[in-house]
Amino acid sequence: MANALTQTDFKFNGQQSVYHGKVRDVYNINNQKLVMVATDRISAFDVVLPKGIPFKGQILNQIAAKFLDATSDIVENWKLATPDPMVTIGRKAEPFPVEMIIRGYLTGSSWRSYKAGARAICGVPVPEGMKEHQKFPKPIITPTTKAAEGHDEDISKEQIIARGLISAQDYEQIEEITYKLFERGSQIAAKRGLILVDTKYEFGKIDGKIVLIDEIHTPDSSRYFYSEGYQERFEKGQQQKQLSKEFVREWLMDNGFQGKDGQKVPEMTEEIVNGITDRYIELYEHITGEKFNKAASENLSDRIFNNVEKYLNA
Repeated sequence: MANALTQTDFKFNGQQSVYHGKVRDVYNINNQKLVMVATDRISAFDVVLPKGIPFKGQILNQIAAKFLDATSDIVENWKLATPDPMVTIGRKAEPFPVEMIIRGYLTGSSWRSYKAGARAICGVPVPEGMKEHQKFPKPIITPTTKAAEGHDEDISKEQIIARGLISAQDYEQIEEITYKLFERGSQIAAKRGLILVDTKYEFGKIDGKIVLIDEIHTPDSSRYFYSEGYQERFEKGQQQKQLSKEFVREWLMDNGFQGKDGQKVPEMTEEIVNGITDRYIELYEHITGEKFNKAASENLSDRIFNNVEKYLNA
């Protein structure tokens, strides 16, 4: 079984601080650059699972890098370089405290809310008579707050502006960019026989200018359906064939875990872990249209440290 990187404790040249997220560890270099390490940790229901998934960090990092490059004509982004398969280095931005979630289809949490009677999501009206996995007449933006701990919370455009989280002028701009990014992502997905169902974007400012930060269009932040058979499955009321992290959530739910108090994460056997790795590789190859090449997994920490230091010192 290949090695998985689940913890980092680097001391890079010029390091000011480090933030350990659920999946990514972010190192602040001289308050100017960020070294974002995509670890092999995996989270679901806001819980980090006890075992890492080999090559998951490489897969997420490389997908995000490809899509940052493929959308840089729409909006500038934070990325400067990917000196290691699991690392992106970029400019430090002042982040907005909101995630821009955009949905093209009524599925996942939006469907659960709709089924429970809601006819507006984050202040956005949703038509009567819709079915699960149905395409919206136009994609809708359903923002959430960015919680340092615990669950993010749904919030409306009006609340964001009223609370002063983002100015009205800046919000209008990132709203427009969000629609454009989703359209580009959808076009790229369509070429791969996929439907980009929903995704999230995060923005910040560098020198007063709005930039795209963090990851983009990865299976951890996005949901994809297969185009082939979508309409037939929809008309029959069947579940869609998905490319996303949803299969991990489904495995957990099937084994009695939804992140609630008193629930225990089911045993992650070698077979389960390897199976998740295989699914992530499938995701990579479908989303990018390229074969995935596994990087050497021996001495992961040493490799990452040396590659990052080489870039920073250059």
